[in-house]
Amino acid sequence: MIGTLFDAPRPRVAGIAALLVLAAVIALTAMADSTMQPVPASAPADRFSAERARAHLEKFATEPRPIGSAASARARTYLTSQLRAAGLDVEVQHAVGARSAAGLATFGQVDNIIARLPGTGSTGTVLIAAHYDSAAMGPGASDDAAAVAAMLETVRALRTGPRPRNDVVLLITDGEEDGVLGAEAFVREHPLGKAGGVLLNWEARGTGGPSLMFETTPGNARLVDTFAGAAPAPRGSSAMVQVYRLLPNNTDFTPLTRAGYTGMNFAYIQNSSHYHTATDTIANLNPGSLQHHGSTMLALTRALGGTDLRALDSGHDATYFRALGVMITYPGQLTWPLAVLALLAVAALALPARTRRLLTLPRLLVAAVSALLPLILSAALAQGLWALLATWRPAYDLMGGLLHHPRPYQAAVAALSAAAVLGWHLALRRALGSAATAIAGLLWLAALGLLCAWLAPGAAFLFTLPALLGALGWLAALLLRRAPGWSRMLLALAGPATAAMLLPALAGDVFDGMGLALAGVPALVLALFLLTAVPIADLFLTRSKRATVLAVPLTAVVLAAALAATGLATDGFDAEHPGRTHLAYVMDADTRTAHWVSADTDPAPWTSRYVTGRDTSALPPGYARGALRTGPAPAITTGAPRADVLAHRGTTLKLHVTPAKGARSVTLRLDQPITHVTATAGAFGSATAAVTGTRTGTWPSEIRLRGIPARGATFTVRTQGQDRIRLTVISETDGLPAVPGFVPRPADLVAATREDGDLTAVTRTYTLSRNA
Repeated sequence: MIGTLFDAPRPRVAGIAALLVLAAVIALTAMADSTMQPVPASAPADRFSAERARAHLEKFATEPRPIGSAASARARTYLTSQLRAAGLDVEVQHAVGARSAAGLATFGQVDNIIARLPGTGSTGTVLIAAHYDSAAMGPGASDDAAAVAAMLETVRALRTGPRPRNDVVLLITDGEEDGVLGAEAFVREHPLGKAGGVLLNWEARGTGGPSLMFETTPGNARLVDTFAGAAPAPRGSSAMVQVYRLLPNNTDFTPLTRAGYTGMNFAYIQNSSHYHTATDTIANLNPGSLQHHGSTMLALTRALGGTDLRALDSGHDATYFRALGVMITYPGQLTWPLAVLALLAVAALALPARTRRLLTLPRLLVAAVSALLPLILSAALAQGLWALLATWRPAYDLMGGLLHHPRPYQAAVAALSAAAVLGWHLALRRALGSAATAIAGLLWLAALGLLCAWLAPGAAFLFTLPALLGALGWLAALLLRRAPGWSRMLLALAGPATAAMLLPALAGDVFDGMGLALAGVPALVLALFLLTAVPIADLFLTRSKRATVLAVPLTAVVLAAALAATGLATDGFDAEHPGRTHLAYVMDADTRTAHWVSADTDPAPWTSRYVTGRDTSALPPGYARGALRTGPAPAITTGAPRADVLAHRGTTLKLHVTPAKGARSVTLRLDQPITHVTATAGAFGSATAAVTGTRTGTWPSEIRLRGIPARGATFTVRTQGQDRIRLTVISETDGLPAVPGFVPRPADLVAATREDGDLTAVTRTYTLSRNA
């Protein structure tokens, strides 16, 4: 015979109770992982107050502050004056930062703010880092002005008590948005950049949510213990470290830790549709997120400021996560034993199930292999849903899946995962038995726990613990046949409840951080959770007919469609929740012809006023990058950039580039690959970047200098040594020109996050011949 792992006297009542328990666990986990309540300005002086920190934001975070802008200089003046008033030693580091990517060298004239509070008997440096520049598209109240304001309030509160034992240094970097340029210059040129110590870096990828500790350096066990013990409301998990390493993102944390700092990285990530846009404003900043950032910053600064920093390197990592509001940590050395134990527990469950003829080993093998199907299907359905949404509403694609009201769509993804898992279970339960499909789900979790123990140890707990507790719980419920039904039900829920604490929360974080464009990832996580709960479905289906095999998953699919329709109906665009569009003005100074340019695949009506076709042949040589729409524009009266060749021998090209008057940046594009670039910007010094590969969708090589001096900069470029090089110099000024007929963007649209949008670009092209 074949059968189920658990039978209840009143199965439907037991099933409802089980679902309510799992729903309660998910809800309580979400509530326990919320942010903090903001503290008013009337709070005691030694406490962090979000209201006091917000007052700083009103002074410097109301306008965009891209590197090299006048607004950046105004913010720098305010911040240095506040730090000096707080009694800190303050300096401004002037340097050129550098970063390279495939075919690209990026430079920036950076002004880092460094403030130092000497300790009474220092064992090292506690470095608190955030950046004060913003993306050019918005004021960056969250990214990253909130962290900078929190630093000012932290220093104020810290100064109300005894001076810390260790040196406390505040590093407020410039040029982070253009490639962590300020942090790169700090570690390359400043003595403190090479001194090492403990780093606390602060970021944001949204405008709300709890402050998550999402990244650490290796050997973090004592750091995690300090975080868990000192932070008033610690949030985050070691799994986030593993997920973040899969993403193509860097923060200032990366160059600082490569230079020898150990530390922790923090960010809040909810309401991410505002990220890098004009709506990243003080009004949209959740004050509870600011409070959480600052309370954690102050508590950790006090804790680390008073400890022996030389004893913090433990040599091994810790696994850490929250369960119903409690931070749980254990040594990384337990990862492998727990993973192996989980697999043994699943095997121990399978043996009595086989003895009691609830399954056969061949049927278990078929169930385990076939369980891959709902996992693949759930991810495919989620990605298919996103593809449909992006087709129906192309504006979503411009947002990168970071939508204003994503909850209905996220619920639709969950329904699709349920359809995939339930469809698989119902299709096979009669042929293989419910016990086989239930144990197969636990087997997959145990196998993933082993895989993570090998490749991503910090994430192994997500699968190991549900598999271990699930197998032990079901085993106990199976063996204790004479125990009361309610107690056996509680034992059986150990695994699903553990999974409910861990996996839906992870799916939510992935939704917040990565958006719907990668919906397949959280869908896969949700499908794994549902695999632990499939035996509960049997409590509703003890007398089900074959029609149920189609009806249940079909109902889930219909529910997903209804939720998606709800999302389309409710997630519109308005002044508070605007759509995005890309538009730039480009003028060829050689021919005095100008064009509007947009990379939008389906331009909004406002954008369509300016771009009417796809012909890019009239654009300046080398300007176009990727597929563009264009339209004619009136020429404006403005200066043009100039490139003066200082030397061109062999493989070396040296030239001085002068931007148009008022330009903040220049971009150089070359029609052949380059390998090294050195940029020299007067008193700011120079920096060198090694370049490999080539750019795609444009000329092979590109060089950028953000914050270029008015007198220009010198570039020494190593090329392949061809006799002739075509060079296009693009001088870039923030904002679109008020040319005749131009109508400003409506309130329900903001600039897209593409870096060449909302710019007035004036170009000049040169053909350079190598000297004999």
